[in-house]
Parts: sequence; C-alpha cells; structure tokens
Amino acid sequence: MSAGPVAEPARDPGLQPERTRLAWRRTTLSGTVAAVLAMRTALHGGVSVAGGVVCALCCGLWLGFLALAHRRITVLAASGEPAAFAPRQATATVLVTVALAVCGVALVL
Repeated sequence: MSAGPVAEPARDPGLQPERTRLAWRRTTLSGTVAAVLAMRTALHGGVSVAGGVVCALCCGLWLGFLALAHRRITVLAASGEPAAFAPRQATATVLVTVALAVCGVALVL
C-alpha cells in the first residue's frame, strides 16, 4: 500500500506581512524622531558650517531610509505573498542605518 507523494499545502502567510509592514512603519517613525533630534543637536547653540553639514547629511540619510522603507511597505501591501527583500535594497538599508548611527555618535562626541 503506497500512499504516493503528498502535496505540500500552499503557504498561508497569515498576518506576517501586516506585522512586517507595521514594523517598517514603526522603524520609519523612530528614524524620523532620531533624525529630528540629531538636527536639533547639530543646530543647538547657533548655526555653524559643521552643524549645517551634519543637518544636511542627516536629512539626506533620513530621506534615503524613508524611500527604502516606503518601497518595502508598498511591496508588502501589494500582494498576499510578498517578494523577498532584494539584497541590494537590504544592503542600502543597512548602510543608511549605520551612517545615521555614525552621525549620531559624531554629534554626541
């Protein structure tokens, strides 16, 4: 008595895409708060060239992260089974996040 091959059931993502989308939104919100606080710190005590450069850098990095997060949120919302995170986008997201952290450390020191 051979049962034969058993078909794999289709993957049910459940609420995982929604949870991931919400996590991206929370991360974007916390990144926004961190960028605003970094700009506030950079401009504390008056506008200087270094403060202006750090503000511009923080704004640029924040906008880059916002664009990457928006793209991922859109992909997650578009289909029931989202595509995998592309390595290029993952690398860009990590680099932007690390660069924002380095800016934060530079402001604190």
